[in-house]
Amino acid sequence: MAGGRRSVEEHARHVATLLSPLLIRGTEPVPLLEALGRVLAEDVVAPIDLPTFRNSQMDGYAVDTASLTAAPATLPVRAVLAAGDGVVAHVPGTATKIMTGAPLPTGADAVVPVEDTVPVEDTVPVEDTVPVEDTVPAEDTAAEGRGLRVTVCTLPEPGAYVRERGSDIHRGRTLLPAGTVVAARHVAALAAVGLTHVSVRTRPRVAVISTGSELVPGGSVLAPGKIHDSNGPALAASAAANGALVVSVDRSGDDAEVFAAKLARAASVAEVVFTSGGVSKGDFEVVKDVLGPRGAEFVSVAMQPGGPQGTALVDSVPVLTFPGNPVSALVSFEVFARPVLRAAAGLPAVEPETRPLSTGLSSVPGKRQFLRARRDGGAVVAIPGAGSHLIAAMATADVLLDIPADTSDLEPGELVKVLPL
Repeated sequence: MAGGRRSVEEHARHVATLLSPLLIRGTEPVPLLEALGRVLAEDVVAPIDLPTFRNSQMDGYAVDTASLTAAPATLPVRAVLAAGDGVVAHVPGTATKIMTGAPLPTGADAVVPVEDTVPVEDTVPVEDTVPVEDTVPAEDTAAEGRGLRVTVCTLPEPGAYVRERGSDIHRGRTLLPAGTVVAARHVAALAAVGLTHVSVRTRPRVAVISTGSELVPGGSVLAPGKIHDSNGPALAASAAANGALVVSVDRSGDDAEVFAAKLARAASVAEVVFTSGGVSKGDFEVVKDVLGPRGAEFVSVAMQPGGPQGTALVDSVPVLTFPGNPVSALVSFEVFARPVLRAAAGLPAVEPETRPLSTGLSSVPGKRQFLRARRDGGAVVAIPGAGSHLIAAMATADVLLDIPADTSDLEPGELVKVLPL
């Protein structure tokens, strides 16, 4: 069991090397809804045109512009088309009442919105209408025979309010490139072209074990000395939020044999195991007791919170051992595990930001500080309270202030580096 002191950068490099096998991923097909938040493993090519046919962009009347030479013009209404109807032939000099999404009649080339038309009662004298060629076949004049007519108040341009076939995307074009993190808008596009499954990058499998005989699950009555386990759910949620598949969440007391058995089970199903607790310098440090003899490396990292850190291999599966205080465990994950997990999952890195401090603060020299804070407009304000047990205060943070080890005092307005949570 090696010891010693490391900088944050040194330990981050060590962890990245240990977890580097996670970066080699396979692919798997998944249903569309299961692809949400996953990363496309290959380009998705549109199998069809979108739209697949010419259709109306508006509720209105389909016309052919060549037959309209002046406005207003009163035209006989030959048919009524709703979305889902089949394609009909257009007769020059007539209008077809058409609903949004309905297929444009063959031969029509524009749609006049209903707002730019006036329906005409069947009592309107024929001499008040604009003459049109009498080319409507007898079998198609049912609408005219009932006196359905419309006055078109504007002259449309060819193509007005017509959605052309393939105007969104043509068949064979790339719909979504490989590496896309699938969001709801991507699911909509994939569904629109008729796809039911996509190929995505596999997720790194993560197991979590929180340790400590004081821990009990949520919903339990707290006996004296007991606390609810927050580290297990928190680390599992953190891993899932950063692209991992959480395959096991367990809890162990301070019995070495029990912990060793749980660790072996976790390593049998996961590609990486996160533990919390049992790595300090007191008694009952079960993680150290079990992993120390197996060649684990426990070090003190020059950071606060999260100084005690450890790494190990169990049956060739890497194990990261985090401190037991809940804020320390979460900060440790953010600093050391999150970058590698996101890279393995194919997710973009979370880039740090630079913001001015709303108020001044003091920092402990010699240790790199990761202080809870929240964005305040364009600035950032530190959240009071430095204790690594203050998990409720952590819940109000949306960033961590990253204060260098050689910094002791910061004035209001000074620029600081922040890590988005």
